[in-house]
Amino acid sequence: MTFQSSEAIAGPGLEAASRATFPFSALIGQPVLQRALLLAAIDPGIGGVLISGPRGTAKSTAARALAALLPPTPAASAAPFVTLPLSASVEQLVGTLNVEDVLRDGRLRLAPGLVARAHGGVLYVDEVNLLPDALVDALLDVAASGVNTVERDGISQQHAARFVLVGTMNPEEGELRPQLLDRFGLSVALANASEAGQRTAIVRARLRFDEDPLGVAEAHADEQARLAAAVVAARAGLARLAWPDAVLQRAAERALAAGVDGMRADLVMLRAARALAAFEGRTEVTTDDVDAVAELALAHRREEGRSGPAPESKPDMRQAAPTPPGSAAASANSSPMGDWGALPPIPEATARVLPEGGWPAKKA
Repeated sequence: MTFQSSEAIAGPGLEAASRATFPFSALIGQPVLQRALLLAAIDPGIGGVLISGPRGTAKSTAARALAALLPPTPAASAAPFVTLPLSASVEQLVGTLNVEDVLRDGRLRLAPGLVARAHGGVLYVDEVNLLPDALVDALLDVAASGVNTVERDGISQQHAARFVLVGTMNPEEGELRPQLLDRFGLSVALANASEAGQRTAIVRARLRFDEDPLGVAEAHADEQARLAAAVVAARAGLARLAWPDAVLQRAAERALAAGVDGMRADLVMLRAARALAAFEGRTEVTTDDVDAVAELALAHRREEGRSGPAPESKPDMRQAAPTPPGSAAASANSSPMGDWGALPPIPEATARVLPEGGWPAKKA
């Protein structure tokens, strides 16, 4: 009896199918998610996209599909898609320096980390809310700046690390701290499909892809090529677009109405609005662009319960009825530590507690 190798059994068709990615243009019912991912792909300086939602809402599928739209890097035929495992260390993420090589032959060598491998592609973090805070901090620093700094024993080295950061989380498993939420540029909250027709369309598309991934890829090849070309053109056109004063004013108004802290929301809104104008091939950024992307930048930064400008603080205009001196109410109001209407302390008699075992009574 003879056995064939696994390569012979698999054949070229199965190998090609295993490399097939669900087309970005074939996603159903996720226009807001698609817009956020495209904006982050056009301008990675936005700071990535945080996708929140229950299981099975195409979070990882959309992230992989985005990588297929990005232009290939000089070192590979396709843009890289790198997954950050929950068990990764900071050294595995940002890399380290081989100081031993300096001592041996005087040359400093960088052992690249995951951010270096993701340069030019997508760095995907599933369940980002379960990562240690130190790891998330380091990751968001590199994603926002596009530069990674590796330091060890007083020696440092920098390299480019420009990638699209996509983080996903299930709110049932815990939330991110507000400080880390603010570091993500855009956010999208997904929900389960609530209409039978939409669920049927999603399931049908997935079953068709599972049965014939190459056929589905070919059916969407033209639309995929159009999107990929639009991303490349938009990246090239970013530098030619400026923000008029009216656009800056609109971003400030939207940020104030949301009650956000700091200026990061304004900056993200402006960069996302510029990316949208570039993607649509326009020559100027408008206030409509700010309105179109505002919720993506504000949803995870908005102060809870805020939907408009913060109310102005006003003094308490309540007039309390005059109270006679020496009364209980007057004593409470005159006390700097007491609340309005509080009762004065009333002395209570105490009884000596007799010891019943345990530590012996202290001798006089």
